[in-house]
Amino acid sequence: MKPPPAPEARTHDHDTNNRTPLTPGQPGDEQWPAHLETRSGQAGPGFGQVEPKSDLAALGSGQTTVGFGTAAPGAGSVAPAHGQAHRGAGPPVGQRLRQPEPGSGPAEPPPGQAGPTPCRTEPEPWRDEPLPYPVTPVPRQAAPTRTPVPPRDELLQPAPGQADEARTTEPPDSRLTDPLLHPDPHTAAQAAAIENLLRCWVREQNLTSPHDGTLRIPLPTSATALLAPVHYWSLSGWHRFGRPRLAGTPESAPPLDAAKVAALLVDEATARGSLRTDTREPRPTATHAPTTPPRPPGGPESTDPLTRLHHPHRPSHRPVPVDRPVPVDRPVPVDQPDPLDQPSRSGQLDRLDQLDPLDLVGRVADSTRRVATFIAERRVGPTDGPGRFLAAEQALVLGHPLHPTPKSREGLSELEARLYSPELRGSFPLHWLAIAPCVMSADSAWTERGRAVRAEQLTARLAGPGLPLPEGHGALPVHPWQLREIRRRPAVAALFDAGLLRDLGPHGDPWHPTSSVRTVHRHHAPAMLKLSLGLRITNSCRENLRKELHRGVEVHRLLRTGLTAQWQAAHPRFDIVRDPAWLGVTAPDGGPLPGLDVLVRHNPFSPADDVACVAGLVSPRPYAHAESRAAHCADRRSTQHDHSDGHQPQYPVSTLRQGPDAAPETHLTVGSRLADVVTRLAGRTGRPRGAVAVEWFLRYLERVVRPVLWLDGEAGIALEAHQQNTLVLLDPDGWPIGGRYRDNQGYYFRESRRADLAARLPGIGERSDTFVSDEVADERFAYYLGINNVLGLIGAFGSQRLGDERLLLAAFRRFLSHAATGPARMNTTLPAQLLDSPVLRCKANLLTRLHGLDELVGPVDSQSVYVTIANPLHR
Repeated sequence: MKPPPAPEARTHDHDTNNRTPLTPGQPGDEQWPAHLETRSGQAGPGFGQVEPKSDLAALGSGQTTVGFGTAAPGAGSVAPAHGQAHRGAGPPVGQRLRQPEPGSGPAEPPPGQAGPTPCRTEPEPWRDEPLPYPVTPVPRQAAPTRTPVPPRDELLQPAPGQADEARTTEPPDSRLTDPLLHPDPHTAAQAAAIENLLRCWVREQNLTSPHDGTLRIPLPTSATALLAPVHYWSLSGWHRFGRPRLAGTPESAPPLDAAKVAALLVDEATARGSLRTDTREPRPTATHAPTTPPRPPGGPESTDPLTRLHHPHRPSHRPVPVDRPVPVDRPVPVDQPDPLDQPSRSGQLDRLDQLDPLDLVGRVADSTRRVATFIAERRVGPTDGPGRFLAAEQALVLGHPLHPTPKSREGLSELEARLYSPELRGSFPLHWLAIAPCVMSADSAWTERGRAVRAEQLTARLAGPGLPLPEGHGALPVHPWQLREIRRRPAVAALFDAGLLRDLGPHGDPWHPTSSVRTVHRHHAPAMLKLSLGLRITNSCRENLRKELHRGVEVHRLLRTGLTAQWQAAHPRFDIVRDPAWLGVTAPDGGPLPGLDVLVRHNPFSPADDVACVAGLVSPRPYAHAESRAAHCADRRSTQHDHSDGHQPQYPVSTLRQGPDAAPETHLTVGSRLADVVTRLAGRTGRPRGAVAVEWFLRYLERVVRPVLWLDGEAGIALEAHQQNTLVLLDPDGWPIGGRYRDNQGYYFRESRRADLAARLPGIGERSDTFVSDEVADERFAYYLGINNVLGLIGAFGSQRLGDERLLLAAFRRFLSHAATGPARMNTTLPAQLLDSPVLRCKANLLTRLHGLDELVGPVDSQSVYVTIANPLHR
């Protein structure tokens, strides 16, 4: 009998003729971890006591869930005493959760109907077979206990017991519709842009919750203050605001637009010197407008921030120290120490004298205008096309909720935007060039049936039949917008003139842009293509860098040394979407020619797979969607006589009550795919939506977050696993069953593990520049996985009125506690860091954008501005 192929060959062989399911078997084949199982009808782990002002409050009448398919605390039932949800507070052995009883988990298909269709993954029958070759074990990484960081200014430390709380503020009109659902798309887009700016300011200035329902931002430079009604205050940062106004103006005055709000905040940041790179504690929100704002002597008297931004003779001000509230009635003492005079820990810019405020305001306006177009188009045609993966990639209509310019694409015309924007469901044929062999650069670890396939062979196949490719030349796909720009560069023009590059024109079937805009996807194609695109999208110009191309292939080769077999033995439903090949052009001087490099990315998904990037899953839908209607119908059928969780059924624009203890009302809230999934599950199972939200979240932690922690702990590889880079696989009912990570840029190899990784793959990191200090890896890992991914997911649950953030944060603490000190203790340092540190380092997108920093250029520790924020997980 012929022996079976090696596991790696079977798992990662890119055979286009034998595409196998993502996840074979039934969703319940694996055993749930002991600490997440419970007996039917029993409270969840460690949730055995009640404390009135704990981080777990009653969610209202009815049951909620902390385990899989099991009952959990309802109103006034269970909440951990302070400290019980922290490290080492595991439940008694007798209370640990057992495997759910039949019928207690996801709904079974009715008799006569087909069971769940498994998602597709690499085949797994070899999991119970001995490996046909020796596997080098990865040394375990120590997880030292981290000492909490002491507060630097006790005067700014909130008093004990005054931690920020998630709260919903009732607007004067109880029938207020979510601003994102305003019938005018431009007004809705303005509301979205302003909310983003305010969320950024609150986070980057580390403001705490106002107690009267109004956010007050003093603007001494503009002699006024910004007042914004708070509709929802999130512990995780996903706040909801109404339209702001300036202090002293009548409420009937025209509302501020996003560009004016941006100009006010930018002007204030410039005057204050708001770059903060040192540790600081939360600042309370100001309770009154400034009375005697300073005005620069001899400067312009206009209070219009746009006018001042244009003023060429505006004097520079000494920055106000930002670690204490800004004094508005007295000048800064000349001998007062200025924290911006000290070199930053991360090598970031030390002063705010290299700002480009006009650029930021212009990009805010550009982003807002494009979002208005996206909303208008989605309201006309809300139905998604076939393929869950592509639908999720096209779902980010509003973009990153904590970025000031999430959809800015300056340089893209209206016609081009309709072709190249995923939000408009654009598609286009690629433009193709022929590369002469003498200027072609490439690398490939792509294999088919155990044989290597060159990168130029892969791209020629993807072009399809009929491409007039000269003999011996490589087929290079180029984004049409990029070709127009790249031909103006002298080095590229010289290659065209010499005949070393030949223009073959547009060719082949259309490709669809994904959420990154530059990566394109086509149904049934064996690969996606990550193209170079010189547009500045969010914080970066999106042209591929050669070191990133080397990194993608290097990671693929590293995983094939046996690391994948070890990883998937522990977490068989998680993997990395591989980037095993690239093709580019060499400049006449022998170096890389930027702007033409393309990455070949494996496409493991079919249109039938329910897979979504987390950012697309949680992205608000400011329009009615067919799936929302179906979810509402299912919820209404099951809850028309019993709203025991205190929530009304969710419509496409969700009709939800304002918080767990509020009386029912008719506040209309924007929905999302996540809201549809949770609502549909609640309707099918007859359980409260809040209970389903907690169970969904716990499964996500196990299926997606735990595998990422394993890779850091066992191999010393921290992933840049933010929500757009993280894909979650859903079963037919909508429960998380696995995940994927994608991105050839976002890897941090720990310097402390260099020898271990080099033993696996000699020469690793030499061309990819992937090794960083453990300090940098800790900071970035905590931000991308802890803050952006998981806390962002908690914020989505809360702001969309799907679950209680306090309960979700407690569940996350419980998960981290078991990962740090439980029986199945993991070797990564991140759980201890998230639990023990009172503050966390967080990327400041507003300040990064204000500086005009490109996150893909320069040393990894100074590509972005990082600030210090209060840690909502710390108790």
